[in-house]
Amino acid sequence: MLNALWLLFFALSVAMTAYQAIFLGDIDSFGRLVQAWFAAAKTSVEISVGLVGIMTLWLGLFKVAEHAGLVRVLGRWLQPLLSRLMPEVPAGHPAFGAVTMNLSANFLGLDNAATPLGLQAMRELQKLNPEPERATKAQSLFLVLNASSVTLIPVSIFLYRAQQGAPDPASVFLPILMATSASTIAGLLAICYMHKISLWDRVVLAYAGGFAVIMAAIISLLTSLPPTQMGPMSGALGNTLLVAVIAIFLFAGYARKQPVYEQFIDGAREGFQTAIGLIPYLLAMLVAIGGLRESGVLTLLLDGMVFLLELFSLPTEFVPALTTAFMKPLSGSGARAMMLETMQTYGVDSFPALVAAIVQGSSETTFYVIAVYYGVVGIKRDRGALAGGLIADLAGCLTAIFAAYWFFPPTL
Repeated sequence: MLNALWLLFFALSVAMTAYQAIFLGDIDSFGRLVQAWFAAAKTSVEISVGLVGIMTLWLGLFKVAEHAGLVRVLGRWLQPLLSRLMPEVPAGHPAFGAVTMNLSANFLGLDNAATPLGLQAMRELQKLNPEPERATKAQSLFLVLNASSVTLIPVSIFLYRAQQGAPDPASVFLPILMATSASTIAGLLAICYMHKISLWDRVVLAYAGGFAVIMAAIISLLTSLPPTQMGPMSGALGNTLLVAVIAIFLFAGYARKQPVYEQFIDGAREGFQTAIGLIPYLLAMLVAIGGLRESGVLTLLLDGMVFLLELFSLPTEFVPALTTAFMKPLSGSGARAMMLETMQTYGVDSFPALVAAIVQGSSETTFYVIAVYYGVVGIKRDRGALAGGLIADLAGCLTAIFAAYWFFPPTL
């Protein structure tokens, strides 16, 4: 699907440019398209190189956290809940360990650790599958939780905002927390409804109640503030959390007598390789998107969305961020490129760029997650994971837009 989509971007750009040259007499249109492609290629390298320092820092810290056992601790906290949501998995089965550790790694933002743990979890769940080519209820629920992907520390979003020059990269912390929470709740409710899994269980209700109390406290705090202070408050809480997380990571490693410096260096080395490895993916998508914008295709699509929203007297300031929202279920690299393109075009702290950043942090890439996780165990028939994941994406996107208007009301 991504191959076809990428080629479509180029085909639309060339077709629109040819129309301008042939029918409108704009003989310079092809030259501008080529220059846009070259400029986007240069920008992709600059972005990736600019990320090297920040990426190496965080992956070094995350490596310390991983060896300190923080993922396993979070896994033990989640296991009672998952045993209720996956009743067909026997108590003590190895699948629970892999599932809980995968979700815990996602929760901490440990993407590099989360993926192999997730693949291992699918393999363990597949051992309990009586129909090897059809997903079990537990497997599809697990995929929805991965696609919605609650992340307490959206470090990647902070990294990109910092690299693009945001004065307070963590100001989107609370809006992202709201959006990712909404996507997970919506996806979980949808898949439980499809699978007829009862949520009226005291353990499930206890977890839900605890989460509701936390969110109610946050909302209560926010509603007591004037709108102009919500963004700074989100940044203050986000920065406080980052400092606390770094301290906990390092203290946990020291308390367990781990060689924290050596582990940090190992993780930092991976971070360097990750940042450099982003160049081909960013280049491919940013060049395609740069062509869409220069040719006028992207502007035409966004103007159409604005026209439809104005028919119903709805706000339109968020429309440029919808490119990220539309790409999000299809391609993680594509959505990231759309977000960066929005930041570059409108400014990193512009309202469209803030919405795009919140949308980017609200969920994972549904089609990619399903394709990879089902593919590793040979499953060909879905059992509600795709529908649940797309419902989660929609809920996350709508909440992201609402949260952006709440925290960062645009100047009219």
